[in-house]
Amino acid sequence: MEDVSPRALFNLNKKDYTFPMKKKISMMDIFKNPRYRGKHVVIVAGKIFTAKTGEGAATILRKLEKTYPTKIPEVAYLPKERSLILWM
Repeated sequence: MEDVSPRALFNLNKKDYTFPMKKKISMMDIFKNPRYRGKHVVIVAGKIFTAKTGEGAATILRKLEKTYPTKIPEVAYLPKERSLILWM
């Protein structure tokens, strides 16, 4: 194993450093969780954001666009249980 001096560790750029996440959150995990039923869900950078209305979700997306400009968010609406969805 290579010895690394404290100065070399201090000089590491944040881009060179990767931190492992505890668990990667996927949209499938969100769909399985009844907690998010009837809400708009946005996942970006491993974080979950929820809104009750579409307008609230749009506000969250505008803020996230400024906070995480290089990340692409996943957006979904999870209908309440026993909701009838009509498709034409």
